[in-house]
Amino acid sequence: MTVQTITIPFRYDQVGSLLRPANLIQAREQYKSGAITYDELKKVEDHEIIRIIEKQKENGLLGVTDGEFRRSWWHFDFLGGLDGVEYYEKDKGLDFHNMETRKEGIRVIGKIDFSTHPFIEHFKFLKQHAGEAVVKQTIPSPNMLVRRVDMNEEVYSDIEEFRKDTIVAYQKAIQAFYDAGCRYLQLDDTSWADLFSQEGHDKLRAKGLDPAEELKVLQTMINESIANKPEDLTITMHICRGNYKSNYFTSGGYDYASEVIFGGLDVDGLFLEFDDERSGSFEPLKYVNRKDLKIVLGLITSKTGELEDKEKIKARIKEAATYVPLEQLCLSPQCGFSSTEEGNILTEEEQWRKLRFVKEIAEEVWE
Repeated sequence: MTVQTITIPFRYDQVGSLLRPANLIQAREQYKSGAITYDELKKVEDHEIIRIIEKQKENGLLGVTDGEFRRSWWHFDFLGGLDGVEYYEKDKGLDFHNMETRKEGIRVIGKIDFSTHPFIEHFKFLKQHAGEAVVKQTIPSPNMLVRRVDMNEEVYSDIEEFRKDTIVAYQKAIQAFYDAGCRYLQLDDTSWADLFSQEGHDKLRAKGLDPAEELKVLQTMINESIANKPEDLTITMHICRGNYKSNYFTSGGYDYASEVIFGGLDVDGLFLEFDDERSGSFEPLKYVNRKDLKIVLGLITSKTGELEDKEKIKARIKEAATYVPLEQLCLSPQCGFSSTEEGNILTEEEQWRKLRFVKEIAEEVWE
């Protein structure tokens, strides 16, 4: 089997978000200030998404996304569009390493459900213009709603009811994307990272949460949300430790959660952050217990434009293959290039060079 014909996730793949071009950033600012209408903003978005589809193809990508060009955040835009959720301005942003994010978030205003969502139309536009390329849709994991939403106890006095409603909403969302033609769906999830370090455990306990119980909750939310997925829909999950202006949220290896992540989730593939020492060793991969589970090694950083040492990357792939057969492994950047509209600190050409580099290495390893 050649690199090009491998089933999704591809031998060389991407997480999904791409750097926003200057004219799109400007148009979004003009829309926020009232200088242009939504229709005028959408024309810019449409034009740039069509351009970015072709750029992905030109640079050899087999699965294309819309770069998340219609989003401000990788998670809040989708979550805020669910029934019963509202996007709003907060007093404080998230605390990243040496910086704070924009002061925005989501809160519960009613019962959680999925009736309709603008992302469905966004997907249809992407598919319409992608030609024969495989289209990849990215959305935040249901765990992100559970972990990032500001709860309203007048609406939900019972957390179990909230979780069950979230699962049902996601089951409906997954079916809606499938009905629109989606066959490659990725759930993005940073909530697992709270389990990767003692500091994360301490933060959970400070909120009255038990790490062991939270691990079970994260597993249940994923498995039950995708339980009814159609057989020909591939669902992967991306796990990372935060990505904001080339910065990170937390550190730690997969060890504590490894048996669940690698042996207890029903996803078809896992996109994993492994680009530096903050992600720990490959040893947790020993818990992979399915031959059909693809492990996408995020060995190439999206945080800087400098290319890694190719031979070191090959050596790391070889090392990972001592735990998981090489045929189950794939390669990608560790995260997207622009999880929020601000983007990471590198140029668009450096972004494309990184993605070409992933393809080049994959073709040499899996030739």
